[in-house]
Amino acid sequence: MENTDEAAAITDNTAPDLRPLSEQLIAIAQALRDNDLTALVPAFRQSHLQHSNAAPSFQSGSAASSDDRRASYVQLAREAYAVRRMRSSIFDNEEIFGEPAWDILLDLYIADYENKPVSVSSACIGSASPPTTGLRWLGVLAEQGLISRDQDPDDQRRILVHLTEHATQRMDRYFASTEKRAGIA
Repeated sequence: MENTDEAAAITDNTAPDLRPLSEQLIAIAQALRDNDLTALVPAFRQSHLQHSNAAPSFQSGSAASSDDRRASYVQLAREAYAVRRMRSSIFDNEEIFGEPAWDILLDLYIADYENKPVSVSSACIGSASPPTTGLRWLGVLAEQGLISRDQDPDDQRRILVHLTEHATQRMDRYFASTEKRAGIA
């Protein structure tokens, strides 16, 4: 019975066409295999254009426009985080490219968009650094007013961290500038 349902979904016109995504993944895999990071830019631009074309057009000042821009910025954040992990992997050394504060900000920015709580320990893991280094950078970011710490309402033993509104606005501004510089805005 499952095979019949799967076949119906494949022939159904409402099923998504996965060929463009498959082609993008192949291009990314080839670029990674060949250690050609510049080849990732066209693949990302194509992905961004498809995402932008699928989304409603921006209308200045509208809530939908703000949500669309945020979705675009979060996609850039995901790409930035993935490229940082890839770079460390290619060079077999995470320490030489260490920017724990930036990794934490990226992780929290993405989590905020997805409405996912992030514990202190998860943020330290997301920093791709030793736990003590991650904790130190969480302290620095809190002192700078970029993150806040709150008790987990479901588990009083856990502390959750999240970006402040000020930090979220700065991240939005950063990714808006990134889009403009890359010519994908």
